[in-house]
Amino acid sequence: MIEMLAESRLALTVTSTLLGLLVGSFLNVVIYRLPVMMENRWRADCREAGDDTAEASTEKFNLVTPASTCPHCGHRIRAWENIPVISYLLLRGKCVDCKARISPQYPLVELATALLSAMVAWQLGFGWPTLAALVFTWTLIALTVIDFNTQLLPDSLTLPLLWLGLVVNSFGVFTDPVSAIWGAVAGYLSLWLVYHLFRLATGKEGMGYGDFKLLAAIGAWCGWQVLPLTIILSSVIGAVVGMLLIALRRQERGVPIPFGPFLAGAGWISLFWGDELVQAWLRLAQP
Repeated sequence: MIEMLAESRLALTVTSTLLGLLVGSFLNVVIYRLPVMMENRWRADCREAGDDTAEASTEKFNLVTPASTCPHCGHRIRAWENIPVISYLLLRGKCVDCKARISPQYPLVELATALLSAMVAWQLGFGWPTLAALVFTWTLIALTVIDFNTQLLPDSLTLPLLWLGLVVNSFGVFTDPVSAIWGAVAGYLSLWLVYHLFRLATGKEGMGYGDFKLLAAIGAWCGWQVLPLTIILSSVIGAVVGMLLIALRRQERGVPIPFGPFLAGAGWISLFWGDELVQAWLRLAQP
């Protein structure tokens, strides 16, 4: 099996696509449960600090327990109802018991994970860099949707991603170790500086500390050289999307738009095509 994957890029891509569907199903669990776990932890901490108004949950709740159920009627999801994408189509996007609508986010996350996993495998071929890039991709997908839904970028995802990038690049997989270290430092400090300058100028907070950590992680994976490209690309895309949402009246003026999804998208692009885009930018900038 391993020999076939090593010799055939098509077989590797198909396998990565199927794996992506399964991982996407698990990412849906992470996307839903991790913010709830964080809130439960905060409530417990508040009670330990003496805040009697904070109600701490006594029910065990993590990525494994309890079993998945319909949020509307409590129907326990059976195995055949949890097949990536296929179950959603068979059920026509409705709970088998109460017929409540199932969010299209679930199949979309599964399809996006499968598609991006296939692109990683096709781009890099068989080897350890592909496995590392898949982990990078999957983590960015989870962070993107969590931030979009809750405006949170959990430390339990961003910090391991940062350290893993440094470990991977200690072997020079995507960039050299020095560039990775300074990428992490510069990634954090650049947005930290922007945050404080914006707060001094306006009295408002333009972003959260999770954005600093996410860009630090991207710098650890891609190197400091692509950070300007990542920041510019994410800012431009964010501005365009924000204006479109306001124009379509999907977003009110003054309501914050999470920046993490744009950082994650720009970081993913930078990992694979960052050097080429930087070189193209430098050629265009020459007189």
